[in-house]
Amino acid sequence: MITVGRGRRILKLAGAATAAVTVLAVAGCSAGGSGTDGSDGGDVTIEFAQWWEPELPDGEFRALIDEFEDANPGITVKLVSGPYASTKEQLFAGAASGTMPDVVGLDGAWVNDFASQGTIADLSALMKEYDYDDSELASQIQVDGSTYMIPVVNFVYPMFTNDDLLAQAGVDAPPATRSEFADAAAKVTALGGDVSGWVLPLSLEAPNGVQNDVMSWVWASGGSMLKDGQPDLTNDDVTSAVEYIGGLWDDGVIASGSFTMKEQDKVEEFTNGRAGMMIDSLAHINLIRETNPDLKFSISAIPAEDGYDGERGIPYASWGIGVAENSEHKEAAFKLVSFLMSEKTNSELSTMAKAFPGNSKSVPDFVNDDELFKTAFDIYQAGYPANEFTGLPVAEELMRQLGEQLQSAFDGQQTIPDALKKAQASWEAEF
Repeated sequence: MITVGRGRRILKLAGAATAAVTVLAVAGCSAGGSGTDGSDGGDVTIEFAQWWEPELPDGEFRALIDEFEDANPGITVKLVSGPYASTKEQLFAGAASGTMPDVVGLDGAWVNDFASQGTIADLSALMKEYDYDDSELASQIQVDGSTYMIPVVNFVYPMFTNDDLLAQAGVDAPPATRSEFADAAAKVTALGGDVSGWVLPLSLEAPNGVQNDVMSWVWASGGSMLKDGQPDLTNDDVTSAVEYIGGLWDDGVIASGSFTMKEQDKVEEFTNGRAGMMIDSLAHINLIRETNPDLKFSISAIPAEDGYDGERGIPYASWGIGVAENSEHKEAAFKLVSFLMSEKTNSELSTMAKAFPGNSKSVPDFVNDDELFKTAFDIYQAGYPANEFTGLPVAEELMRQLGEQLQSAFDGQQTIPDALKKAQASWEAEF
């Protein structure tokens, strides 16, 4: 089981596929680095595999690493950069062969597998060994009480609303409750043509819509899909949220094609003005602006259950970091982790990534320069990051199993309670 703490908060989280991930052709990577151990004062080269560099402005991540090298004479960092999918393949192959790079970019969905295999290092032990103060870390991903991944930056998933469509439909403010959302979705759909109130991707090929677009409704009202770290899909909170979505489906306010729709399709529907509302990553704000400069849209918290006034969980995906167990240079590797998580560096990196920092004291510059990002940061600070898939075993498969049952229920082949019971049974078999 994986738990995550943010400040004094302890949350049960689970893996999230990083939405902003693009391309990376990962070069072959040898086990560990080269040279003598940096801790002895000799020169050492460590390898750092991640998908981050291609997603950041040209040269900015390398410049940050150059700062680390200047501050740590004798340590050279070889960046192994490529697309997310290639990085994932490379790391899983490296885990199987014991040839992981010294430092690894991690998705929370991979952590349980790597930790269970013993291929990534126990960061709790390294923090203790190197006398590291973890009080500024916004969250940590743990397995059986030990940290194996530190989220470096977080991409949250608030609600996006098309201001023009809502105004045309007579809706004067983004909905804050489930009732208001259902009303707004119906009114936008009633505009006719190819316009829908909400867009919901439920592709089984890329099942993260179950996480970001379905379970987010549970977390927004303080609910949970787990109990004591075990599946709990038939509880009142999950049932209420899924039945609510089922009601939207029956009302015909959800964009057609949901069963095969992926995240990029969702963003395209919204960007082209065919959906009034969507739940999506902040990473897509600039893409939407570039693709449709005339689109007026807002960011809001995901609507909560009527009458709920507690803190709202907001789904997120992270660029996480870990150290390979097979690394021969763990001290040098952990120095790099510490550098990236420092207040100043983490502020710079989160600014580059247009994401929220993993250091609780860091503040990205863009929240002061851009109203939408500032609004999102306010939402982030008012609630808590929630993603119970992070760190669960076979996280993507769990999403797929639940997605299969939801499709069947929405299609009228079974009731929603029956769908959740079947998903519960299949999940229990995976734990």
